[in-house]
Amino acid sequence: MTLIKSISGIRGTIGGQPGDNLTPIDLAKFTSAYAQWLKETSGDKRLTVVVGRDARLSGEMAASIVEGTLCGCGIDVIDIGLATTPTVEVAVTGRRADGGIILTASHNPKQWNALKLLNARGEFLNDAEGKRVLAIAASDGYTFPDVDRIGHVLDRTSYDKTHIDRVLALKLVDRDAIRAARFKVVVDAVNSVGGVVIPALLRELGVEVVELNCAPDGHFAHNPEPIPANLTEISARVPAEKADLGIVVDPDVDRLALVCEDGTMFGEEYTLVAVADYVLSHTKGATVSNLSSSRALRDVTERHGCRYYAAAVGEVNVVTKMKEVGAVIGGEGNGGVIYPEIHYGRDALVGVALFLTHLARKGMSASALRATYPPYYISKNKIELTPEIDVDDVLRRMKAKYAHEQVNDIDGVKIDFPTEWVHLRKSNTEPIIRIYSESRDEAAADALAEKIIADIRSVIAG
Repeated sequence: MTLIKSISGIRGTIGGQPGDNLTPIDLAKFTSAYAQWLKETSGDKRLTVVVGRDARLSGEMAASIVEGTLCGCGIDVIDIGLATTPTVEVAVTGRRADGGIILTASHNPKQWNALKLLNARGEFLNDAEGKRVLAIAASDGYTFPDVDRIGHVLDRTSYDKTHIDRVLALKLVDRDAIRAARFKVVVDAVNSVGGVVIPALLRELGVEVVELNCAPDGHFAHNPEPIPANLTEISARVPAEKADLGIVVDPDVDRLALVCEDGTMFGEEYTLVAVADYVLSHTKGATVSNLSSSRALRDVTERHGCRYYAAAVGEVNVVTKMKEVGAVIGGEGNGGVIYPEIHYGRDALVGVALFLTHLARKGMSASALRATYPPYYISKNKIELTPEIDVDDVLRRMKAKYAHEQVNDIDGVKIDFPTEWVHLRKSNTEPIIRIYSESRDEAAADALAEKIIADIRSVIAG
């Protein structure tokens, strides 16, 4: 069974049985539930929804079903075609739509696709909203209008240029400095929509572009998650091309990974750190990331005399916290940059423009810039438990065991030690505790994880 229903969307593999996989029936069902939710929350008015998709092989098929279903629900559609997740987000507000659907399974392999659902602010649904959509789908609680009230596709126009223009118009994007730096950049867009928008943005900035896996045909050239193990090709290509930087995005372009001029990884965790460093040097204010993100953001924020806040894991939680504290920059350690000056969503285009401005103004190499930030390493582990073990009780007991340390329990249990931390979160689908630990080097992070795993086993045994 590979159909995953959550408040953040509906994700599954294409084909198979309805209810078990993401089939045409499931696409229509959950689109109808979303449409019904929109009607419940928007009153008696004609509604419009923006639809965009990444380049994966099932995208065109899925988009046609989603658009037809929305029209069958009496909702008009603005189809922006191949589009990044952040492009759909800015199009919702830019076109004054009532919501948006992005067809993308993000960093998942090509057999996956998903419905990501947006509200009228171009943001992901919150917990209550997402649960309501799932409840409507579970009860088949939707009705369809008669033929005189069906919806129509109002427009089929790309929103890429508008998105790029809005990024270029940001006050902290210094086009002149970037152009003067004469950067040469290799772009790996894993054959999805990033292969269209990232080179276009870079050329507007006066950057020489070397395209790698930029044909948006959905045949992913490697595992699409932008982590070091999947980026061996670009890490060799950057120094071979004598390029200044490598830019890697996932299929829907909300995550940004960078490769230094020598082929080493800048580090996904440090994308947000570097961009925040630049933003805070010009705009003082709070920063936010999730509990599993690097402490380096807190360090850099405090270096600028500002305050850092942690949020529960999940983009919607980070956005909620950013609004609560009035953060000027935030995001997630997976390369997700959220800059409220343009919109509240992870946006690799914004990340690229702000990072290149920072690099140009610093007048140093990417590797030299990386060396200016606190060195941390995150180790990711998990411990599998038997089904009869109460995971919540285990986490409560771990919290009590380390009550003398700084503990945050808004999302699992995070224990902050003076020079390192560990974050324990339970899986929502299986008896597993995920264990993220961070320290000054790999050996120390691994050792901390091993100690905590031993503590968990001792708590269970006791």
